[in-house]
Amino acid sequence: MTVESVLRVIPATENQCRGHLWWRDRSYPCALGRGGVLPASRKREGDGASPAGLYPLLGLYYRADRLDLPEMRHESALPAQKIAPHLGWCDDPGCDSYNSAVNLPHPGSAESLMRGDSLYDLLVVLGHNQNPAVPGRGSAIFLHVARDDFSPTQGCVAIAREALLEILPELSAGAMMRIHLP
Repeated sequence: MTVESVLRVIPATENQCRGHLWWRDRSYPCALGRGGVLPASRKREGDGASPAGLYPLLGLYYRADRLDLPEMRHESALPAQKIAPHLGWCDDPGCDSYNSAVNLPHPGSAESLMRGDSLYDLLVVLGHNQNPAVPGRGSAIFLHVARDDFSPTQGCVAIAREALLEILPELSAGAMMRIHLP
């Protein structure tokens, strides 16, 4: 892993729900969890915190009905999948499929990845609490599109759509994100 393959997220000292995502020599404003940033060991389902740590970027989901992907289909690109109406993410600690993609309807609690807003038009899955997922330690931690006002997320990292579209073609399998503690 080289420095060039790590996205760095630095929370603002005056407001831990905001910060900057650094990629190579560029900085982008970002929204973080409403609960600020916590060490991953203290992350709990529903606390709204972004977990500090180093995470692999596992893959990209996107809304093909709303955008065309940038030219990023090189051999080392992140694996990409179109978001379909039946696609969700399980956030139910009592389910065997906790913290993974599921088909909807789902017997446990799961959020739809095909949202009415634009937040999940582009979504990169972070490898927080994976392999194996520990029930209750946090699920659905993504890099996704920010709201226009950069209001806090539920624990994800969110940047402007244009910034995400700029970065995505440069990401490859093996890229990582480091979320720093304040």
